[in-house]
Amino acid sequence: MSVKILGVCCSPRPNQSTRFALDACLETIQSEFSSAETEVIDLSRITIGPCVACGKCMKELNCSQEDDFNELVPVVTDPTVAGMIIATPVYFGSMTAQAKAFLDRCVMFRRNGSLLKDKVGGVIAVGGFRHGGQETTIHAVHAAMLIQDMILVGDGYSTFHFGGTVWSGHSDGFKNDAFGLDTVKNLGRRVADVATRIHG
Repeated sequence: MSVKILGVCCSPRPNQSTRFALDACLETIQSEFSSAETEVIDLSRITIGPCVACGKCMKELNCSQEDDFNELVPVVTDPTVAGMIIATPVYFGSMTAQAKAFLDRCVMFRRNGSLLKDKVGGVIAVGGFRHGGQETTIHAVHAAMLIQDMILVGDGYSTFHFGGTVWSGHSDGFKNDAFGLDTVKNLGRRVADVATRIHG
């Protein structure tokens, strides 16, 4: 059975370091796991406002706001989705506003049958410095995933940390951050491996 890994790029800027890191992660999955496919939601290309606590999604799988989030509902709730990787830049030590808005609006999935339960979750954080808040950002996204009852994984062997951590300010350019790219590739392997074991 084929499983899908959903990547969510939470940078406000298209085709920059965060999207590059997410693509490297998902390309690793595609090349090494024949039973897995990938799909990307790029938040730089759509409009999602913050949750306004209107309560509509407590009664139905729908939001009162007239933005693009409702179009994502069938993508996220696709029964073949077995894992989700959130990729975000680090802004002031945490995730972007785009990432927070997306995760907050995902409350509807928790309220309508815990639809993300047992999906495998992983996080990529891209900072302007090697130690520029990537781990605190990953923990913040992990908190939202735990509240959804998702299964969290890190970047596994051989880097063994919390997730993908990329340095966008690398002196040779972010595309040459070899260590950072190792972590995002390892994260992809770990998410896909656990997702196929559970849902494949």
